[in-house]
Amino acid sequence: QVQLVESGGGLVQTGGSLRLACAASGRTFNDYVMGWFRQTPGKEREFVSAISWRGGATYYADSVKGRSAISRDSAKNTLYLQMNSLQSEGTSVYYCACKVGALRVPRASAYGYWGQGTQVTVSS
Repeated sequence: QVQLVESGGGLVQTGGSLRLACAASGRTFNDYVMGWFRQTPGKEREFVSAISWRGGATYYADSVKGRSAISRDSAKNTLYLQMNSLQSEGTSVYYCACKVGALRVPRASAYGYWGQGTQVTVSS
């Protein structure tokens, strides 16, 4: 049973930084893509970033490119998302997710496993 547990959310001022973490367990993730999505009330879940667990290929939404960095620690089975220069539009619940293979990476519907989410609030 795959389990994903996010942490690291919180309140940050505009322009500040946060690092989210996602502890993954339940299987070997070598053939998986691990991703971050975010969702605000009334909106669809939005792709943020993803990484191929084995090869380390990275994917970013245009909205966060250049301000965020995704990484993983294979020894700890942990996924990270470093977010810098946060703006008000970064306020959201952030979810960790994983899927097998590298097709349809930005599509939330392609991911079979999800964490419970962690709230990020950017205040002015």
